[in-house]
Amino acid sequence: MAENHGLTIISINALQRFNQWNDDRAREAQELITYAGDCGAKALVLVPLNDGSGKKDGERQANLRQALAALKPMLEQAGITGLVEPLGFEICSLRSKTEAVEGIRAVSGENTFKIVHDTFHHYLAGEEKFHPEMTGLVHISGVADPGIAVSDMRDPHRILVDATDRLDNAGQVRTLRENGYSGPFSFEPFSPAVHQSTDIETAIRESMAFLSAKA
Repeated sequence: MAENHGLTIISINALQRFNQWNDDRAREAQELITYAGDCGAKALVLVPLNDGSGKKDGERQANLRQALAALKPMLEQAGITGLVEPLGFEICSLRSKTEAVEGIRAVSGENTFKIVHDTFHHYLAGEEKFHPEMTGLVHISGVADPGIAVSDMRDPHRILVDATDRLDNAGQVRTLRENGYSGPFSFEPFSPAVHQSTDIETAIRESMAFLSAKA
C-alpha cells in the first residue's frame, strides 16, 4: 500500500524495554526487524525501561551497551537503523541523549544507530545538548496547561503545538535545523483531546503553520 501511494515508512515504533536484553527481547527484536524490512520501513525505534528499574549509575550504561552490541549485527544484516529514544521521565533508565550517544559510540555503532530527539522528553530531562549529527528522527508535541509541574507532565498532556506551548518546540526545532539536522519531523501528541478531534486535518495544518513561522 505504501508503494502504491508513493509513501516511505520512516520507522516502526517500537521495541520496548530494549536495554533489558535477554532471550525474549532478542526474539522480539528479530520479529520487529523482519517486519520493518518486509514493509519497507527504514528504522526501528528502541524504547528503554521506564519502570524505575535499571537506573543505577554504571548499571544503566552497561545495560545500554550490551543491548546495542547485540542489536547491531541484527540491524546491519537487515539494513535497518536503530533509533534510540531516551525518555525524560524521572523513572526512566535512559533519560540522556548524551548518554545514548556515548553508548552508540562505545560499540562503534554510529552507522547503525541514531537517536530520537523528542521535544517533550528533551524538556523533561532538562537536557541542554542536542546532538543533531546523531539525530535520525524528531518527535514533536507540546504542553499548554500552565498548572502542571514539569515533574508531573505525562503523555496525556501532550498536544499539537501552538502559541500556548510551554516546551519551546519552535526553539528546539530551530536549534536542530540551524545546526545541520535535515531529517524527518513527526507529530506525537498523545492527548485524548487530539485523538478525538472532529477536524484533525485543520488542527495539524495550523500546528505546521505555527512551527513553520516560528522555527
